[in-house]
Amino acid sequence: MPRLLLNLRNVPDDESEEVLELMARHHIECYQTPPGPLGITAGGIWLKERDDYPRARELMNEYQAERARRARADYDEALRAGRVETLWIAMRRRPVRTLLYIGLAVFILMIFFAPMVALWQAASG
Repeated sequence: MPRLLLNLRNVPDDESEEVLELMARHHIECYQTPPGPLGITAGGIWLKERDDYPRARELMNEYQAERARRARADYDEALRAGRVETLWIAMRRRPVRTLLYIGLAVFILMIFFAPMVALWQAASG
């Protein structure tokens, strides 16, 4: 009976390909199901044999730890090289957009809190 190894929601294509290659290298039979047409189901990578799950899970844990280390190293390198867009950099690059977002946030907060302020003033006055 098949067993789900990896739900593919928010999983990049390169990661799902690497997982399939990892399982093939270790002779674990699996297959991939595509996402549903309306986005209700995300698709997944399934093991054909339920008994392969403990070994596959161990391989996945090692793979994901290594992938996390690589991603962190790539991020740290991009940060040192100035290729990462921080909030401050984004605000300096697009000041008009930033001011519009701040104004919109203040407007929404004013709408949200206006009834409470009115009640508070009516109760105290």
